[in-house]
Amino acid sequence: MKIVFFGDSITDCERDRNDETSLGNGYVKVLADKLRPIYPETDIELINKGISGNEVCDLLARVQSDVIDLKPDAVVIMIGINNTIHKFKYGKELNLTQFENDLTELLTRLKEAGIVVIFLEPFLLPAPDKLRMRKLFNDELQIIDRVASEICDEFVAYDEMFNGIAQSIPYTEYSEDGVHPTHRGSRLIADTAIKAIRKHLL
Repeated sequence: MKIVFFGDSITDCERDRNDETSLGNGYVKVLADKLRPIYPETDIELINKGISGNEVCDLLARVQSDVIDLKPDAVVIMIGINNTIHKFKYGKELNLTQFENDLTELLTRLKEAGIVVIFLEPFLLPAPDKLRMRKLFNDELQIIDRVASEICDEFVAYDEMFNGIAQSIPYTEYSEDGVHPTHRGSRLIADTAIKAIRKHLL
């Protein structure tokens, strides 16, 4: 079974772009180390196609070459946080209507290609410099949750999970900057994502 991981820096996580087998040092690597021993007799190929800084439109632009042309059985996607971050960091406007159109087209193309689509919801933790981003991110999440839930085979919610934990444990245990997960955060992502993936293992 071939699974492509598609997304931004949270997926990328310093993978070696010159090595197709490089999984980076984030949740994809943690997940691989957990998944393969469970199915020692199954040929599982995992491919990391995350690119740091990507937004939904960037994934749409490269979905054919980086996912569909590889003919995977499944794709695991986490995307969306940069659409909010870039508004505040670079002043790039987030047109929510265009965002929804791009996300819908991205997921629809994957489904039409016969690929199992597993969507991992992006999240934002309450780092002081991220608090001002929360309202816009909530607007974006409403679109993500609705569209992904309608189109994808699996939808894994993380924002409420992480923020719920942050009520009792310092958020920095899971993400020092509110966006990029620590190793503990990556383990939590992997542990929940693997449950969705295992439903579709051939």
